[in-house]
Amino acid sequence: MEKKKSMIQVISVALVFFGLALWAWFKPADAFSATERRSLKQFPEVSVKSVLEGKFMEQFESYTLDQFPMRDAFRGIKAATQFYVFRQSDNNDVYMADGFISKLDYPLSEKALAATVKKYDSIYEKYIKGTDASVYYSIIPDKNYFLAGQNGYPAYDYDKMYSYLEENLDYMTYIDITAGLSPEDYYKTDTHWRQEAILDVAQKLGTGMGVNLQAEYEQITLDTPFYGVYYGQLALPVKPDVITYLNHEDFDACTIINHETGKEISMYDLQKAAGRDPYEMFLSGSVSVITIENPNASTKKELVMFRDSFGSSLAPLMVEGYAKITLLDARYLNEVMIGKFVNFDTQDVLFIHSTGVMNNETAF
Repeated sequence: MEKKKSMIQVISVALVFFGLALWAWFKPADAFSATERRSLKQFPEVSVKSVLEGKFMEQFESYTLDQFPMRDAFRGIKAATQFYVFRQSDNNDVYMADGFISKLDYPLSEKALAATVKKYDSIYEKYIKGTDASVYYSIIPDKNYFLAGQNGYPAYDYDKMYSYLEENLDYMTYIDITAGLSPEDYYKTDTHWRQEAILDVAQKLGTGMGVNLQAEYEQITLDTPFYGVYYGQLALPVKPDVITYLNHEDFDACTIINHETGKEISMYDLQKAAGRDPYEMFLSGSVSVITIENPNASTKKELVMFRDSFGSSLAPLMVEGYAKITLLDARYLNEVMIGKFVNFDTQDVLFIHSTGVMNNETAF
């Protein structure tokens, strides 16, 4: 009897593995993982060179991992086992603390900070130095600033980061927005801040640059849930966020140009709000050059903002005080092209990036 039970168990396990193997071989390859928000590896090209050099097997292994049947379910089982059985504190550097999901960014890379300073220096020397432009910089802390060290996770020395930038960017005026931020100002499942929570940040920046921002906005909340970038990486079922955006009647009067396409866009792209990354609804996402002209602005001033994706939700809140805003993403824009879009003279110039970008050696 025991021998029969053992045989049944062996056959059952074999059938499961054999079935998964067949499924893996014959199922169509998925192009994109909605939970991880990334493209999945496809079957590699076979050639004599790739086989002999070992590249084919390396790429094939990545392909099989990405295309494994029921991949998300197995990722969830793995994550639950690590967190709840083995009591590990993170899953692939992603952790949850105080109800917020974040990703470890450690250690501090002085090489990355030096690259950030070098990029700022180069732009300043090439385009801004010798003009009457007023130059500022600000730092957007990531969620680890508030969560990591306080919950026993490794965190780099933010004071060291801030001091390094202060010492090397002494030709710019620093506007400190850190004190006005808390974890509640960020999405729980995503890296970005919530637009409806950063009005005070916009006002602090405006005050620092001599612009009074006091507009009142209509809050509009999307019906669709927002599963941020960390949701899929954590691989556990948690409550999604919702996106609330701030609208103002003056936005309809603004002329907003996406200079990658040469076409006019709206402040908020509601089609992208229903897409793979709903945060891209703010000024159409990662666009290297955008100009916003507001005929109803409270001043005739112009703002040039060197920014990352956090700036997409911040910029609409600055429109009240500037007749023209030019948004430049130096991660995607060749530096030699900057002069094509901006003739620097008397503008306010704001360099504002998140610590995650500043601590990334390949960002700039």
